[in-house]
Amino acid sequence: TLPKNKPAVKESQPAVSKSKVSEKKLKAGFLPDQYVVYPSHGVGRVIEIEKREIAGQMLEMYVIEFEKEKMTQRVPIEKIKENGVRKVSTKNQLKEIFEILTGKAKIRRTMWSRRAQEYEAKINSGDIKLLAEVVRDLFRSDSQPEQSYSERQLYEASRERLAREVAVIEKTDEQKAIEKMETILNNSNGRSDDLESEEAS
Repeated sequence: TLPKNKPAVKESQPAVSKSKVSEKKLKAGFLPDQYVVYPSHGVGRVIEIEKREIAGQMLEMYVIEFEKEKMTQRVPIEKIKENGVRKVSTKNQLKEIFEILTGKAKIRRTMWSRRAQEYEAKINSGDIKLLAEVVRDLFRSDSQPEQSYSERQLYEASRERLAREVAVIEKTDEQKAIEKMETILNNSNGRSDDLESEEAS
């Protein structure tokens, strides 16, 4: 092996590949250390852009780390749109999200199993507005009926997913983001105190 004998070669090769990658990086809009949102996993961080041979083809891929889940996802640069990976929302978009949280919960009077599927689809859509709707619709204040176990699970999943993006936008931590969101939800005038927990038996 050559690493110790030829350090100069090892230094020069990454420099060449980095400059080649930079054109693609700018095209796709993501840079190393940038936070992105992957629909089925939520907020992750681009840790590098690597070249990898797959089925005889050299592909440039984003390596995205999801720290909380302790997992890493590799996405070919040209498949980013197809996979629905997007930039983290802006502060202006966050204002819209907080407005959604202040709105009145919209609970469809259908079987819980059907609604649960719809909530899961929204959580994994990658659309922050749909995610905020799930948080709003499943939130219960202390004065409201307690949630069923499965409702609580879905609420916590959506709340954590949204809080991670809020935390990145506001440069805070996830717990503070959760507290801010739940303060908004608790103070909302649009909430009704007589929402029913409708899990079908």
